[in-house]
Amino acid sequence: MKTLLPLLAAASLAIALPAHADEGPWVLRFGAHAVDPKSDNGTLAGMKAKVSGDLKPTASIEYMATPNWGAELLVAAPFRHNVRLNGTKVAEAHQLPPVLGVNYHFLTDQTVSPFVGLGVNYTRFFNVDGKGPLKGADVKIDSSWGVAAHAGVDVKIAPRWSITADVRWIDLSSDVKVEGAKVGHVTVNPLVYGVSFAYRF
Repeated sequence: MKTLLPLLAAASLAIALPAHADEGPWVLRFGAHAVDPKSDNGTLAGMKAKVSGDLKPTASIEYMATPNWGAELLVAAPFRHNVRLNGTKVAEAHQLPPVLGVNYHFLTDQTVSPFVGLGVNYTRFFNVDGKGPLKGADVKIDSSWGVAAHAGVDVKIAPRWSITADVRWIDLSSDVKVEGAKVGHVTVNPLVYGVSFAYRF
């Protein structure tokens, strides 16, 4: 009996602990995100600009400092966008948009756990190639810093494993230059939709 009582007490304590207590503070996610730019992207050289969207693989790592608060870094394979002026393709650009933010997770002891977050985005444009009337021209799009708002839900499917669906709004706008001269300002401000598998360790 003296041996049994401590074992029962330990078992009761284990049952009372949250399900994630033994899963570690790190959450690793792999999935894909689609960048959907806003419909009105501004004007370049007096003409209406339109930036296309793209879908690419993504990964993130989140550190849960408490059961509810986590710090997350999102990275992605380079996105590719076409830039059109009055319907004519004038450039193709690649960009890397890492996001560093803080998330607050609700109902973390439940199967379905929604979350919201806020962070900062740095977007670096590279391999910008002129097309059509700008073929061969030196076209550059400046890098951008902006706020990133985040919301989503984690759905637990097994111990340590979840599926995450999320959406981000990113404040993204940049100056565009042709042969060193500024020709306008493009405002992308995309919604970024994603689905990922998450592993906690």
